[in-house]
Amino acid sequence: MPQVSAAGTIAAYYSIGAEPDTRRLIFALWKRGSYVVLPVLLPDGDLDWASYEGPDSLAAGPHGLLQPTEPVRGPGTVARADVVLVPALAVDARGYRLGRGGGSYDRALARVGEQVPTIALLYDDELLPSVPTEPHDQRVRVVARPGAGLTFTGAAG
Repeated sequence: MPQVSAAGTIAAYYSIGAEPDTRRLIFALWKRGSYVVLPVLLPDGDLDWASYEGPDSLAAGPHGLLQPTEPVRGPGTVARADVVLVPALAVDARGYRLGRGGGSYDRALARVGEQVPTIALLYDDELLPSVPTEPHDQRVRVVARPGAGLTFTGAAG
């Protein structure tokens, strides 16, 4: 996507478990000169954000997460990103995503402007006709899958 190539600031996440691997992507974005911020899970379940300064700048956090050790920049930092990469277990054609149930990314996505690409990274079989939704759920605008490439969702503006 041209928006990713031109992005100065990218809010991303460091994958864990069976999630599509973001580690090499984050390192490559950082090495090319993008300012990459990663989430820091707050006690209330919201997300703060801190700079990624290479693999050695990460430490163990709650729920098996690796989080940046740099000073946090505030939950509103995600609103200043040019692109936001979002984890998901599945996404439907309308852009609703299934997360892990804590609502952390729904809160973060609510802060992101309508023109900012919000991209869920999925495996090919995780784009579904529908997923269960709740009133607080936020949508993603794009789904990226290894075999199918980019799919723009009903949330695309």
